[in-house]
Amino acid sequence: MDEDWGISPITAANKDRAWGQLGTSGSGNHFVEFGLLTMDDESSGLAAGTYVALLSHSGSRGTGAAVCDHYSKLATKLHPELPKELSRLAWLSLDSNEGREYWAAMELMGNYAAANHALIHRHIAESLGAEVILDIENHHNFAWKEVHFDKEVIVHRKGATPAATGVLGIIPGSMAAPGFVVRGKGNKDSLDSASHGAGRRMSRKRATETLSWKDANETLRERGVMLLSAGLDEVPDCYKDITTVMAEQADLVQVLARFDPKVVKMAPSGERPED
Repeated sequence: MDEDWGISPITAANKDRAWGQLGTSGSGNHFVEFGLLTMDDESSGLAAGTYVALLSHSGSRGTGAAVCDHYSKLATKLHPELPKELSRLAWLSLDSNEGREYWAAMELMGNYAAANHALIHRHIAESLGAEVILDIENHHNFAWKEVHFDKEVIVHRKGATPAATGVLGIIPGSMAAPGFVVRGKGNKDSLDSASHGAGRRMSRKRATETLSWKDANETLRERGVMLLSAGLDEVPDCYKDITTVMAEQADLVQVLARFDPKVVKMAPSGERPED
């Protein structure tokens, strides 16, 4: 919060809002989970064994959404030549004032998201009086200036996570499926990237229309997961099989540890799971 929030009229107008939301998860697929971390590879600095772990997924909250909305609309307005079906692919040149302003706002929102994540973990650890012996955080749904194939480019990892050689990352499954701590292999054909998670296999609308809490709760009981709150659009059947996903990207990352969720808290979306 001590950084320059005047770099964009959007960040300036939302600074107080951002301060009020700092240290909170948000809605959608954001979550906080307690679970068991099984460490097989000791190269991360943690001895092999099973540990109690906390896994969270959070972002830049309402201010980040406001930044995204403003500059997306601005880009669309500046490119009226695009056909309607391609309007979402409008861009801002980094040689323009608008592009430089957006890049600065995006970088600030990335730092805000990291701080938000760190505070969630710090507050929970302090409340429990727990000693943290390993902490891993990584960005996704973000853009980086990188060099690939001898050329500086912008890599935007939407639904993806950095996986350059030696880079640690986290790939979650679902509330009833394992997540994985990984180390990147630096596969240049994937632009040093891997998937950020299992990925959805159905839309939120289809999930709410076709799935049921009865089936979801049966799956959660079978896998020993206590769900505190969530929307029906986030239950396990919404997601692809994480084991298959990890097998498909074995050339992108090396698995170091497995996280099995046991207690899950998500935004309730106006409803709570029923027995």
